[in-house]
Order: sequence, then structure tokens, then C-alpha cells
Amino acid sequence: MTLTISEPRHREVAAQRLDRLSRRELQVLRLIAQGLSNAAIAAELFLAGKTVETVCSSIFRKLDLHPSDHVNRRVLAVLVVLREDGVL
Repeated sequence: MTLTISEPRHREVAAQRLDRLSRRELQVLRLIAQGLSNAAIAAELFLAGKTVETVCSSIFRKLDLHPSDHVNRRVLAVLVVLREDGVL
């Protein structure tokens, strides 16, 4: 499964998708992008592990990333951030 969106358009789409996220969700997503596990994110933000799981679920829902056996939602969520930041 490959997503191809024109350069200017994909940044706009990524920005719109990230606008749906709360400040806490963006904070957690950026830590995911740094490669942190849920346990490491919980320790970093002084949260319970279950809270991080709930925030991750909310991120995936708001970014329209549905469970799948074929793709990793954490990776797809990070790609949204990288596109918005202009890295991709």
C-alpha cells in the first residue's frame, strides 16, 4: 500500500489532519516520532501507561488510521508529522 499525494497538497492535508489533535496528542505523537515506546512516553510525561494507550488510540482515530494487519499505525502517524514538517 503506497500513498502518493502531490508535494504541496500532501503538506496541506497533513497540516489539516494534525489540526484535529490536542496539544497532549501532538506531544505524544512527536515522542512516538522520536522512537519512544508507550512505556517511555509514560515515564517522560509522568503519565500512566494506560493513559498513553488512550492518547495513542485517540491520535489514530483523529488521523483516520484504522487497525490493519498490513500497516503499522504508529509509522503512518509519524509520516503525517514528517510530511507536515516538510521532511517528506
